[in-house]
Amino acid sequence: MRRTTHSAPGAVPRKPGGPALRYWKALLSVVASLGIVLGALAVLPGAAQAAGSLPCDIYGAAGTPCVAAHSTTRALFSAYNGPLYQVTRASDGGRSDVGLLAAGGYANAQQQDSFCANTTCRISKVYDQTSRHNDLLPGPAGTAGGVDRGADASEIAVTAGGHKVYGIWISPGVGYRYTGVASGVAVNGQPEGAYMVASGTHVGSDCCFDYGNAERTPSDTGNGHMDAVSIATTCYFAPCTGSGPWVEADMENGMFQGDNGSNTANAGNSSAYVTAVLKNNGQTTYAIKGGNSQSGGLSTWWSGALPTRGGYRPMQQEGGIILGTGGDNSNRNRGTFFEGVMVAGYPTDAADNAVQANVVSAGYSGQTDVPNGPQGSVTGPGGQCVDVAADDTGTDGTGVQLWNCQSYAEDQHWTHNADNSLSTIGRCLDINGNGTAAGTQVELWDCNGVGGQKWVQRSDGSLFNPQSGRCLDSPSGATGNGTRLQIWDCNGSAAQKFAVNGGAPVAGPGAKCLDVAADDSGGNGSVVQLWDCQSWAVDQHWYHNANGSLRTLGRCLDINGNGTAAGAQVELWDCNGVGGQNWVQQSDGSLLNPQSGRCLDSPNGATGNGTRLQIWDCNGSAAQKFALT
Repeated sequence: MRRTTHSAPGAVPRKPGGPALRYWKALLSVVASLGIVLGALAVLPGAAQAAGSLPCDIYGAAGTPCVAAHSTTRALFSAYNGPLYQVTRASDGGRSDVGLLAAGGYANAQQQDSFCANTTCRISKVYDQTSRHNDLLPGPAGTAGGVDRGADASEIAVTAGGHKVYGIWISPGVGYRYTGVASGVAVNGQPEGAYMVASGTHVGSDCCFDYGNAERTPSDTGNGHMDAVSIATTCYFAPCTGSGPWVEADMENGMFQGDNGSNTANAGNSSAYVTAVLKNNGQTTYAIKGGNSQSGGLSTWWSGALPTRGGYRPMQQEGGIILGTGGDNSNRNRGTFFEGVMVAGYPTDAADNAVQANVVSAGYSGQTDVPNGPQGSVTGPGGQCVDVAADDTGTDGTGVQLWNCQSYAEDQHWTHNADNSLSTIGRCLDINGNGTAAGTQVELWDCNGVGGQKWVQRSDGSLFNPQSGRCLDSPSGATGNGTRLQIWDCNGSAAQKFAVNGGAPVAGPGAKCLDVAADDSGGNGSVVQLWDCQSWAVDQHWYHNANGSLRTLGRCLDINGNGTAAGAQVELWDCNGVGGQNWVQQSDGSLLNPQSGRCLDSPNGATGNGTRLQIWDCNGSAAQKFALT
């Protein structure tokens, strides 16, 4: 049965996941080491994991227990059955914890989808899966960055273990921190290790996309006061090999690729998913490793002496924890985070290898560099995108403008809401002062339902604001970066062509939604049907393109065989511009296909889940009411 709703489990106390002792004996037998590796290799993707097989079980068995374990995708201890992260709803400030499908398993993404239906949510806390409660919250302002905001919870959905899960989409202004000295985390030259699974394609060169040990307060207190793993295109110490991204060590005042900073042996990791590993004995040596999280093993980019620059021998860690920012809250970079741990002690290579094998067994899949929630771009004059000034950090009153389209820019991805508002980074496209006069500029503002936040896509490609009776407009048809947008008398000119590519539901008979069979994975020929409306279902978010086509999952609503006969069924197919993919909203609420002269129709007015749709002679009946929002 399709998209079965699971009842949300009750609050479950988090269970201690790691050993009680901080250290085990450092020496492991060869047999034990091999056992760890082989045990991890035996794990296959699925709803459950073998006991003792997950990263923190592996590190614990090797004498380097996890002291922090964070993930929005899965359990990192086989016994863990508590919350992974918390989401906060924009509509009412309500909060909900997202847990697991089963102990030691994968995230229950449907909990988030159900709770965040018809609104947006932010990730407001990332829970520590150890018993130490080193939870991460959006970070406070630091000496190099303002207060962090939580990530949009639906920005990036991928698959792990065959299940839909959400990652943490880090863009400028997003970041998390444990402020103070986290329990068990290394300080003052103690040994430690860390790894994270992150994107190797959603990366940047600014500071800093880090995970690991940082200052107890968000300020730069000197060399050696950080020990965090990073993946970025930052060549801090030239020369570097290639263009990255590289797995690096942020040890404060330097992104080290190995050796004393520069390390041309570090060839970088650019796969969609990267396992980034850092370990440091705190006194004399450190190591950097990277690998493809979907296949293969780890490459050791450096294993040798700590930098001779002052402050790194010994290290002077302070025991804070950061995710997505630098130690001084430098929060200008981007990245995608899925899981990571910090351990006490210097991990063995065998344990690192076993953890990598387990990560590969988790079966991560999907793009990691493009937001794939219900958001989409709004393209305007000159092929430019509607953008918010201030690089993903816009607050109330920030200008809305044209800019080169950038697939990774969060503030160029707009959600087309059911009330006709357009929202991004938690705020709405708004007319300054709720004005109506020609020439009034548009801006970003808290979503409040006023008339100045209503935008209707019209058949001529314009975005119409009903309250003012005017259209979104680029002054004098300008197309340059930074062109501030306004409202103006609707005139059908190129200056007013704005295509909303952000998906929205198509409401059909019986309050059902236009839906694709196969749960968000439809290929050519997939059935298009009626189903209960689910705001989180990607295949219920349709993009009404300027050529009249309706697109979801990268394909278009199509008439089988490009047919025109009454009763011809509709399906999903590659967008190709044929007449069977053209749909025009009529004043009576029907969707007309001009080529056939017929309307989208539910046979005999059926409204049950799974009703296969067709075209039929237009008759104005309830069976043909399909409202584009």
